[in-house]
Amino acid sequence: MKVADIFKFRSPEIRALHLTWIAFYICFFVWFGMAPLASSMLKSVNWLTPDDIKLFAIANVALTIPARIIIGMALDRFGPRRVFSVLMVVMAVPALFFAFGDSRAQLLVARLVLSSIGASFVVGIHMTAMWFKPKDIGFAEGFYAGWGNFGSAAAAMSLPAIALHIFGGPEGWRWAIASSAIIMAAYGVYYWFALTDGPPGTVHHKPKKALAMEVSTWADMYKLILWTIPLVGVLAILVWRIQNMGYLSVTGAVIAYLAITAVVIYQVVQIIRVNVPILRKGVPEDDKYDFNTVAALNSTYFANFGAELAVVSMLPMFFELTWGLTPTTAGLIAASFAFVNLVARPMGGLVSDRMGNRRFVMLAYMFGIGVGFLMMGLMNEKWPLLIAVAVTVGCSIFVQGAEGATFGIIPSIKRRITGQISGMAGAYGNVGAVCYLTLYTFVTPSQFFMIIAAGAFISFALCFFWLKEPEGAFSEEYYVSSVDRALAAEAAKAAQATREKTIA
Repeated sequence: MKVADIFKFRSPEIRALHLTWIAFYICFFVWFGMAPLASSMLKSVNWLTPDDIKLFAIANVALTIPARIIIGMALDRFGPRRVFSVLMVVMAVPALFFAFGDSRAQLLVARLVLSSIGASFVVGIHMTAMWFKPKDIGFAEGFYAGWGNFGSAAAAMSLPAIALHIFGGPEGWRWAIASSAIIMAAYGVYYWFALTDGPPGTVHHKPKKALAMEVSTWADMYKLILWTIPLVGVLAILVWRIQNMGYLSVTGAVIAYLAITAVVIYQVVQIIRVNVPILRKGVPEDDKYDFNTVAALNSTYFANFGAELAVVSMLPMFFELTWGLTPTTAGLIAASFAFVNLVARPMGGLVSDRMGNRRFVMLAYMFGIGVGFLMMGLMNEKWPLLIAVAVTVGCSIFVQGAEGATFGIIPSIKRRITGQISGMAGAYGNVGAVCYLTLYTFVTPSQFFMIIAAGAFISFALCFFWLKEPEGAFSEEYYVSSVDRALAAEAAKAAQATREKTIA
């Protein structure tokens, strides 16, 4: 696939790609719509405080982690078209509740529920994998992610102007948020009818059980349990932060910790229930995959997307205080980290496609991230500002290119559980953001960059030992095992029986 191909709008797969990144763009526009309007909210609502805004910001990422796991399971069960459409329509409800909320509790709950929209990313990853061949998937996934993710930057740039110049008045921020929610719901309805889950004749390979990821060996089941625990357990960090801010009593915190523990236990039980019968029966050789590859990619997304989310939140203040810049200038410079997304992510996927070795590309990007943040950790006021900006942009290219390379590999690991693998890896990006931002409260910016560099080098080591080149990573078609074919045949037979019953 060539870069020029993205302009071939009559091509079905290109049309599907554009419709899907636009859906992702709208979701992220709505998700990140609060931050640029925070000052307007404080001015128009006298019962809100800056601490309330900080709490809402924490709530804004809280349920994204478990939502990505749940959405990943739903994808493998129902397909991306249905899931994306329903997600956009349903998430418009808490967005509207937030827009017209008249109490702290209502705004907090609305923002907490709305955080689930962050799972929209993995839906489009799955849809793109349904439309594109393995040899082209890197660039397609990178283009989807890079342009869709720009919705967050677009919200920051446009929502204040929309609130002020289009709706005006002290309540303009409410209508700015509400209008974006309504557009999202409308697009969700359109998306349902606009395309299908892959080209005509595409077989949607479903897992035997959607409640937990299937594995191939007993050792892999234990590894899956170990890698699942942090996905929900990291929410304990958020509870601790909320309690320390004085918004949650000790009793409330204990209840939250018990709920988190219960969810972790439930997840572990589901993993055992799904996999023990499969493993006892025996997994055919052609249906096996190495979970170490999934674990390695979990670590890459922790270290690259987690770092991006964390760094974007502190970079403006870092430039402002270190070089004595105005907030506006510092914000514009820091925005370069997000703007690079438009090119760097597609380029990461394209390089992964063209190099002929996805493992090598992944290793190169992770090493580059480590070096980039190491250099950022050395930056201080003695550095020329131009050099500091160049280092920041260079580091961002590696960070976001690595994100594209990660999802250039995932669709080729095991076809029928692509949604679950995408959900798990995507959730680890948010786990990384929570962990990094928590550590940031205890260290200096320079130490913070060094910590992120260490995380990237650890991920590089895990990839070096665990990551394997997926089978058929550059083929015309995805690898399909004997179990996939049997499950597809059963699904086709069941569908035919249903049609015959309907006719009768």
